[in-house]
Amino acid sequence: MEMKKRINLELRNRAPEKVTELVLDNCRSSNGEIEGLNDSFKELEFLSMANVELTSLAKLPTLSKLRKLELSDNIISGGLEVLAERCPNLTYLNLSGNKIKDLGTVEALQNLKNLKSLDLFNCEITNLEDYRDSIFELLQQITYLDGFDQEDNEAPDSEDDDDEGDEDDDDEDEDEAGPPGEYEEEDDEDDGGSDLGEGEEEEEVGLSYLMKEEIQDEDDDDDYVEEGGDEEEEAEGIRGEKRKRDPEDEGEEEDD
Repeated sequence: MEMKKRINLELRNRAPEKVTELVLDNCRSSNGEIEGLNDSFKELEFLSMANVELTSLAKLPTLSKLRKLELSDNIISGGLEVLAERCPNLTYLNLSGNKIKDLGTVEALQNLKNLKSLDLFNCEITNLEDYRDSIFELLQQITYLDGFDQEDNEAPDSEDDDDEGDEDDDDEDEDEAGPPGEYEEEDDEDDGGSDLGEGEEEEEVGLSYLMKEEIQDEDDDDDYVEEGGDEEEEAEGIRGEKRKRDPEDEGEEEDD
């Protein structure tokens, strides 16, 4: 896609002066030059034109509020003085993967007084002896070169800053929700209530078991009484029969 068409697509029906970020990566420049970008993008703070086959920055418009400029993987070999003229407030510049070969080309960046981070990774200039020391001496305003400072400390990532912001938000949410101890106490109370309920259930089960045992014992006693009554009736029947037979025996003896 041509750069001009890509810009119109990225606008999404917005006015150019309302746009603060613009990403045009992997589109096609017009004969190696910028096309479709003009001074009306006056609020632009971030611009990315990576891998668009740029050879020149001559048609870069004035973007006084631009802070970050991505120009990696192009064919730029010089003409960097235009950056200080039209983007004087740049703090981050990525020129990695271009055709920059010598310190004289980079010297034009001395006028970018606010520049803090410069990336020349995969440029031929990095093969120079004492490359890093030479760049830090030439551009004393920068803090990071190719992602590291002079003591080889890595530059902070913008994503890390976002993560820290998220952590702060999480802390605020926890504070609003109240101390965790309150919830623990409530949980303990709930657990206590459930334990109490279990104890009551066990007590009810024990009572029902005892009542059942008593009922069974009463049934056994009734069975015993009934059995005892039958034996007594049987014994009385035997005694009555015996008394009945005794007078008969006495009568037989008298006849004799």
